[in-house]
Amino acid sequence: MAERRFRAASSSSGGNSTAGTASGAAGVMDGSRAVHPALHVDLSRPRHDQSTYWGRARHFMETVNPLNILASPAKLEEAARTVHAYKRGEVGKGITESQLWKAKRLYDSAYHPDTGEKMFIVGRMSFQVYGNMTIIGLMMTFHKHPASVVFWQLANQTFNAIVNYTNRSGDQVITYRDLAVPFVAATTGATTAALVLNSFAKRMPPLVGRFVPLAAVATANTINIPLVRQRELREGITVVDGDDNQLGSSQITAQRAIGQVVFSRIVMAVPGMGMYILIIRFL
Repeated sequence: MAERRFRAASSSSGGNSTAGTASGAAGVMDGSRAVHPALHVDLSRPRHDQSTYWGRARHFMETVNPLNILASPAKLEEAARTVHAYKRGEVGKGITESQLWKAKRLYDSAYHPDTGEKMFIVGRMSFQVYGNMTIIGLMMTFHKHPASVVFWQLANQTFNAIVNYTNRSGDQVITYRDLAVPFVAATTGATTAALVLNSFAKRMPPLVGRFVPLAAVATANTINIPLVRQRELREGITVVDGDDNQLGSSQITAQRAIGQVVFSRIVMAVPGMGMYILIIRFL
């Protein structure tokens, strides 16, 4: 899920440990810090050290793990009850730290961090592998006929719109216009790019045509993401210090963050789509 706030200092961004919560012995909640008399774990912070790259990578890999989507509704509800009970200090002493973090991972993967509501399954980040693999595979398989290009670009942008809406900031009101404008603009841009490039690719080796969907995806991301997050570009992203105290809003931070998101979305698409092209080429 995309971060909506920028941390100005990392003095308190370290990972969790069983000895890391000073108020753990009291077995109560201290503000937003949820602790337990037996485990002394602070669930208000990620388990891994967020001041390091690998700490952040491990945190997000656990949250977007595609295996999380296979958890049954009963398992998700059990995980939610465990997390909420722990924060109230009501979990029995028999629970282990490993069981607690497993429940927290499932909870984070399925429930919105701001509203606490269960997210639509297709919009969860743990569904990305299944959704993107299916759509990208079909986009790259049926990339020659104009009708197929239009259909799969529509499907791709519909999926993106669902993900963006599902993972919206909890205090952000998203209107139909906020969803429709990026959807129409990205679909139009991606479809136009794909059709134009396809016309040029007909005069080139067949392998070149396989890269057209990748170019269309890159075009869509360049259009879609800035439009979806245009409010942040106008008003800025909230900047907080290491203790989560708000310091103000920054438009420069928003510009840099959104630019990095666009770049990373394009780069992330390259390995999967590139490997598909190579596999098809050598089969």
